[in-house]
Amino acid sequence: MALSKMKDLLDLSDAEVETQILDLKRQLFQLRLQKATRQEVKPHQFKHLRHQLAQLMTLERQRQLTQQQTSVQE
Repeated sequence: MALSKMKDLLDLSDAEVETQILDLKRQLFQLRLQKATRQEVKPHQFKHLRHQLAQLMTLERQRQLTQQQTSVQE
């Protein structure tokens, strides 16, 4: 499974980004819980989920900053 690209996420709306962030945080929590209870966990899933989460949080922050800049200019 290849890591997702940032350009694939640019089409998402703000609400979709927020829901995906929450979903990924839940998935990471579940993986950590499975690891702590010694269930089988694929270690690469941590990397993929953290990577996706970082991309979405970066996208969310970029949108916040551009929105602030446009409101300051007006």
